[in-house]
Amino acid sequence: MATNMTTAAGNNTNNTTASPTIAATTATPTTITTVGTLPSSVSNSDCKTGKLCAAEPSSCNPSGARSCFFLSAKQNNGQSFDFELSGESNGYIAATLSTDSSLGGNDSTYVCANNNSAVKFIGASLDNGQLTQTDLSGSNVRGNISGNRIQCTFTATVSNTAVRAASFAVGISTGPFNSTSGTLGNPVFVFRSSVINLQNVNTTVNNEITNHAITFQLSLMQALLISVGVLGLSMQ
Repeated sequence: MATNMTTAAGNNTNNTTASPTIAATTATPTTITTVGTLPSSVSNSDCKTGKLCAAEPSSCNPSGARSCFFLSAKQNNGQSFDFELSGESNGYIAATLSTDSSLGGNDSTYVCANNNSAVKFIGASLDNGQLTQTDLSGSNVRGNISGNRIQCTFTATVSNTAVRAASFAVGISTGPFNSTSGTLGNPVFVFRSSVINLQNVNTTVNNEITNHAITFQLSLMQALLISVGVLGLSMQ
C-alpha cells in the first residue's frame, strides 16, 4: 500500500499557503462498507500507552469542546490496525498513510465523509493532490457526526514496507464532499508526520507542517471553504 501527502499550509517542500481546489474524482468505489453508530466519542486516552496518536494541535482531545484534528493507530494483529479519526469539516476528513514523507504518490487514504449528517466511509488513493476512489476497504467501521465534527473508527490492513512492517508517514486532511454525486474535492492537509513505526505506541508524532498557526487558522476556515467546494462540485 503506497502512501504520500500534500499539506494545508503548503506542499511537501515549502510553506506556500494553498486553498482547496474543486477537482472532483470520477471513479466509483468498488466496495461499500456499512457504517455503524459510534457508541462513544473518540478521545486521547491511552495515547502513548495503548495507541499511537497524531493531533493538531498537539494538545487535542477530540472528546472535548475545542476544535482540533486527531488520528490514532493501534495494532490489532499482524498488519491489521484499529484507527480512530476525528476532525472538523462540513465535507470530509481523511487519514493518509505513506511509505515515505512525500505525500501524494498513489497513497492509501481512508475518508470519513458527511453524507447528509451520516458518516460515509470511502477508500481512496491520493496522487498529485487529488483523491480517486478505489478498492480500499475497511472493517468494523463506526461513525458519528455532531455539528461539523466528524468522528469515525475502523480496522484496516496495511501493507508491508521496505524498512519495517508498519513504517509510514501519516497525514490528516479535510476537503469538500458532494453527497449527491459522491465526489471528493481535493484535500487540504492539516497534519503531516515523518515516517514512523505504527507499532510503536510510545512514539511522539510531530506535525511536519511548520507554520502551525496558519495551518490551524485554515482548518477553522474549512466550513466556509468546503461549503464553496461542495457548491462547485454540485455544478459539475
